[in-house]
Amino acid sequence: MGELYIVPTPIGNLEDITIRAKNILSKVDIILCEDTRRTLKLLNHLEIKNKLISFHKYNSSKRLDYIISKLKEGKSIALVTDAGMPLISDPGEILVKQVKRNNFDVICIPGPCAALTALVSSGLTSSKFTFYGFIPKINKERSFLLELISESNLTSIIYESPKKILRLLHDLKKVCGGDRSLVILKEMTKRYEQQIGDNIDEV
Repeated sequence: MGELYIVPTPIGNLEDITIRAKNILSKVDIILCEDTRRTLKLLNHLEIKNKLISFHKYNSSKRLDYIISKLKEGKSIALVTDAGMPLISDPGEILVKQVKRNNFDVICIPGPCAALTALVSSGLTSSKFTFYGFIPKINKERSFLLELISESNLTSIIYESPKKILRLLHDLKKVCGGDRSLVILKEMTKRYEQQIGDNIDEV
């Protein structure tokens, strides 16, 4: 019987790969990955050779029938993302739903997740939080979500690219005020990891 493994990969430091994740990646029949070149670098570092198939937001729906057919053949498949835990602001939800609908096992291997790594080292309240992922670009959707964040008493976790962070900070200041607690974390787990700020104005 085929099975799908959800395998997290390091978010920066390659030493963060777990022994179990390494074993799974070496034993499965197929590895689904966002960028085959990036995953190949990781596998080369781990001295693993395996079959890689691209699986990203632009082709994920087209790959479903093929993946299910391989599971029906009894193949074992691993899903990885470029960095961190698959499905967390990354493609994979549609795959997991389809695999479960076809009564195949989905097994998640614990490991790195940028959102939780940032949360527990931020100094912000970590007992209750909301994860928003990437904030929409479209103004109406963006404004709605930023208003939700401003009204929430829970810690909010947001992903943003370096090129768009200034816009996000300006937008957050408009709706939340400059004294709203905020910490930016970048280059996590790497040599030049940084934690910036206490509140929006300071950042």
